[in-house]
Amino acid sequence: MNCKPDTILLVDDEPDIREVLQTALTDSGSAVLQAENGEQALKLFEASNPQIVITDIKMPVMDGIELLQRVKRRNPETEVVMITGHGDMDLAIKSLKHDATDFITKPINVSALEIALQRVQDKITMRRRLQEYTTHLEQLLREKNELQDHLSSLGLMIGSISHGIKGLLTGLDGGMYLLEGGLRCKDQNRIDDGWQTVKLMVERIRRMVMDILFYAKKRDLQWEEVDVLKFAREVSRLIETKLENLAVKLVCDLEPALGNCRIDPGYIHAALMNIFENALDACRRDETRTGHQITFSVHASQDQILFAVADDGTGMDEDTQARLFTEFFSSKGRKGTGLGLFIANQIVKQHNGTISVASAPGRGSKFTIRLPKHACSQAEPAPGD
Repeated sequence: MNCKPDTILLVDDEPDIREVLQTALTDSGSAVLQAENGEQALKLFEASNPQIVITDIKMPVMDGIELLQRVKRRNPETEVVMITGHGDMDLAIKSLKHDATDFITKPINVSALEIALQRVQDKITMRRRLQEYTTHLEQLLREKNELQDHLSSLGLMIGSISHGIKGLLTGLDGGMYLLEGGLRCKDQNRIDDGWQTVKLMVERIRRMVMDILFYAKKRDLQWEEVDVLKFAREVSRLIETKLENLAVKLVCDLEPALGNCRIDPGYIHAALMNIFENALDACRRDETRTGHQITFSVHASQDQILFAVADDGTGMDEDTQARLFTEFFSSKGRKGTGLGLFIANQIVKQHNGTISVASAPGRGSKFTIRLPKHACSQAEPAPGD
C-alpha cells in the first residue's frame, strides 16, 4: 500500500476481520486503533481524534451509520470508509449521503482497501492544500488592505501637512523679513520681533518633523525602570525653557514620593511634550487675557502614575474632544499636522495606559495620563505600525 496515514481507527464486531485489516494497515506504516462496536469506537475517537475511521455498517450497540454521523458532528474533516456486505448497498449509499468518503465490500480485498485509502489520502492532501491556499489568500488580502490603508494615510498626511508647511514657510519668511529690516535699520525692537517669529516657526517645523517621524517609524518600546520624580523634573525643566519670554507661567505640582515605574522614557516624554504643545497653542490662541498658566502635575497611587497637563486657554467643545485623538484631526487649522495628540494617545495605549481630556470652550483643558507602574512589555504596536 502506498498511502501512509498516521492513525486509523478500525471498527468491526468480527475479530478475524479486524485482525486481517490490522495486519494490512500496519504493513503500510499506519498506527491502528481497534474497537468492536460504535460506542467503544466513539470513546477512542474522542480520546485520539484520528484522521481516518474504517467501520463496519452493521454492528451491535451502535451501528456504523450512527457512528459516522456522530464522528462527523465532532470533526467534519474526519474521513470515514464504510465496510458493507454485498446485500447492504442501500446502507452503503445512505452512508455516502452522510458524508462517508468511500465504502468497500466484504470479503475485503486488500487492493480495494488500498484504493479507498488512496482516495482518502488524496482528499486529505487536497483539503490541506486548499486550507494553505486560503490562508495565503487571506494573508494577501490583509497585506493588500494594509497597503491601501497606508497609502490612504500617506495621502491624508501629505494633504494635512502641505497646508501646514505653506503656513510655516510664510511665517518664517515674515520673521526673516522683520529680522533683516531691523538689522538694516538697526531697530532693536524689530530685530527682537523678527527673531521671536523665526524661533517660533523653527520650533513648529521641528514639531512637525518629529510628528511625522514618530508616525512613520516602527520602533519597539525600550523599557526602563524610571525614577518618576526625576523624570517629571526633567520634563518640567524643558517646559520652562520653552516658556521663556512668553506670557505663560508654568506651575508644577509634583508629589515627592512618586517611586519608580517601568516605561519607555523617550516615548512618554514625547507624549507629554505633544500634550504640552497643545496646551501652549491653546494659550496663544486665547486673546481674552494677556497672561496664561499651564499646570503640570504628577501623582501616584498604589498601582498607577498620573500625569496631568492643564491650561487656561481657549478650551474645546464636545465635538472637538471626541475627535481629538484621531489621525490628522487638528483644531489649529493649517498650523498643525493632526498627528501630535494621535501619537500621544498611541504611546499611552502602547504602555497599557489611558489618556483622557476634560475641557469646555473658554475654560481651558486638562489632559490626564494614567500609566500602570509596571506595564507589561507585551503591549500594542508602536505608532506607525
